[in-house]
Amino acid sequence: MFEAIQIGPVLIWTHFLFLLLGLWLSTEFFLRIAQSANLPINHFMEHGVWYTISFLLFGRIIGMIADYRVYLRDPFRMIIFWDGGFNLLGAAIGIGVVLYFTNLTHRATFLQWLDALVPATSLALVFNWLGAFFSGESYGQPADIFWAVSYDAPNVRYTVPVHPVQLYYALFFFFLTFLLLVVRKRARRVGAETLVGILLMAFATLFLENFRGDFGIPVFASMLDFIMLILLFVSLGVFAAIELALSKRAMFTYEGVLFALSAGYMAIRRQLDFEFFELRFSQLLAVIAVLITIVYVIVHRRKYPHL
Repeated sequence: MFEAIQIGPVLIWTHFLFLLLGLWLSTEFFLRIAQSANLPINHFMEHGVWYTISFLLFGRIIGMIADYRVYLRDPFRMIIFWDGGFNLLGAAIGIGVVLYFTNLTHRATFLQWLDALVPATSLALVFNWLGAFFSGESYGQPADIFWAVSYDAPNVRYTVPVHPVQLYYALFFFFLTFLLLVVRKRARRVGAETLVGILLMAFATLFLENFRGDFGIPVFASMLDFIMLILLFVSLGVFAAIELALSKRAMFTYEGVLFALSAGYMAIRRQLDFEFFELRFSQLLAVIAVLITIVYVIVHRRKYPHL
């Protein structure tokens, strides 16, 4: 493994180098896609400070949450921003948050920007996972296969060969990037790249996370939890579709009923006699991302039938 490279007195973390390379290439890729779609990119200069702050803040926060055990043991490490504890997907979410608010007054919709952001994020994640592989982060479970790899490092808890799950992810995002370009070329409606990209990312996460061997944030859920989650997002989609036809009182009533049902279920779920199974937190987020994306794309296409 090559966790860090030392140049004189300077110690440069390998994952950080790959993050910089991925950021540079994905930014160029994103701007080229945006220009080809005739999206206005001048607001990046107007709000450059906010984009930078959101990118760094979300990336760092999500990165620390993912490796929370490390930062709980050594809180001082939180201020060492070059230690590799940075999540590129979180940074992309930060860019998306600023894009959403800055485009409220622009002619381009947020979904049009997402169609450019998702392929660029996919390209960036290729380098992110390559950096994780060389630095021994996000390693896999023990495996008896000829392509398994061994790490001789204190941060890897296995001394036997493990799945190179980082390379699985890198290869997946590499092919996904090219697939999204094909989808973009053939798509007839806005949102095709976003829908295909998020769906495939989510399914890959649900599958590949089962090969992870590092510590993660555990989540215990039952099938009923997922059924309730699906029903909740379907209800939100219905609400978004009929929102303009409702009076203000009806809107508050609808929202109040949804909130009360959700809160009531969360209060009694532990008393229900259902079998709970363990997931990684990223797998739960993948399910939520799929539901949000499907609802948002459907509502957007209904609101903007000409796009």
